[in-house]
Amino acid sequence: MWELVKAGGWLMLPLVLCSIFTVAISIERFIRLKRSLVLPKSLIMQKGRNVDDVLDEMEQDQTVCQTALGYIFKDGIDAYTQGEAFARAQMEATASREIGYLEKNINFLGTLSAVAPLLGLLGTVIGIIESFLVIDLGSNANPTMMIPGISKALITTAAGMVIAIPALFAYRYYQRLVQEYVAELEQQSTLFHAALFFQTHLESEKKKAG
Repeated sequence: MWELVKAGGWLMLPLVLCSIFTVAISIERFIRLKRSLVLPKSLIMQKGRNVDDVLDEMEQDQTVCQTALGYIFKDGIDAYTQGEAFARAQMEATASREIGYLEKNINFLGTLSAVAPLLGLLGTVIGIIESFLVIDLGSNANPTMMIPGISKALITTAAGMVIAIPALFAYRYYQRLVQEYVAELEQQSTLFHAALFFQTHLESEKKKAG
């Protein structure tokens, strides 16, 4: 492996860095984007579920409060006394912050998938140029002198593709996953906000009527 890196020339250095960043970001996003850390099942607002059940769950298990959905719900609860409109605004602000955390480094992963093949292509061009430069067209130079330059061109091209393909797959996968999470967070926030203000209001009205 080290011999291939040496044969590829100085352009292998940025390609190696691209591969390191790709692996590091992919692993970090895989850990951070686990569903249990974003949308814990115990907090999901389902049809017919009472908001008090969610509030009890948040009081009993503090770990769910440290998830993306938990932070949104908690800020909505904290802003309850300020009124319905203020609580909605607070939940939207928290949701925007959490979505930013979910999208962290994903665009950089997409950039790596685009930059890696371009670096490989640059290595190809440089390698071919070097191959022709070592040959004096006016003499009977040995064509085998072109081999190092050609090998450099092929190695950098292959390295760029090897890095770019998995980076692109990872980028598309995490991009789609975040989009799904964002849609669910918005849906759950709306359901929780409605239940927090209107469900409790209806229950209090029923108690008064009773």
